[in-house]
Amino acid sequence: MSTVILLRHGKSTANGSGVLAGRTPKVGLDDAGRAQAAALVERLAPVPLAELVVSPMLRCRQTVAKLAEARGLDKVKEPGLSEVDYGEWTGRALKDLFEEPLWRVVQAHPSAAVFPGGEGLAEMQARSVAAVRAHDARISAKYGDHAVWLLCSHGDVIKSILADALGQHLDAFQRIVVDPASVSVVRYTETRPFVLRINDNGGDLAGIAPPEPQPKGRKAKRGKGKQSSDAVVGGTTGA
Repeated sequence: MSTVILLRHGKSTANGSGVLAGRTPKVGLDDAGRAQAAALVERLAPVPLAELVVSPMLRCRQTVAKLAEARGLDKVKEPGLSEVDYGEWTGRALKDLFEEPLWRVVQAHPSAAVFPGGEGLAEMQARSVAAVRAHDARISAKYGDHAVWLLCSHGDVIKSILADALGQHLDAFQRIVVDPASVSVVRYTETRPFVLRINDNGGDLAGIAPPEPQPKGRKAKRGKGKQSSDAVVGGTTGA
């Protein structure tokens, strides 16, 4: 299976407004977010990218626009990676939502949280994990197990994907932090995912791409070529 870069969209006009934007139409990037999006081109320059898969929300499409142009890649829209449907909470001030009984459920027992008129967080995790695994299988079949692709989505969506990759219950996903324009990286294999980065805001990403497969006819060492599902005893060497 391949390696996926989980990119949260850049800072949006709603991030600093104190309002839960959710799926409100036409919420785009602010000046800081546009700068973050522009910086992605250079930051990801050492990383080969097979495809870009994005949430349909405007702020995600804007975040990868310059990267898509620089790489000559299309943006594949994936509804399964869209923002949480917060239902009647959409557009409300966070300071008011703090007082809602459901707020404590979202914090302490998110798997039981269902937003009035919207979806539950467990439902969101199910559709987002299904989407990322389906695209990963498709991209691996098309480009090979060494392929790297990028997914641009939203904070809670990416946190839920990371929780799944970590084998962590959704009730603990609030322990994960995913900032605007941050990068997390998961490498999927036949038996388990490996989480390579979480909430990376400036590290060197050159090392996340797995090695190219060895030429045919050459005996592959264990762990080379086809991505191994085995963990390295004692920890990786950083190669």
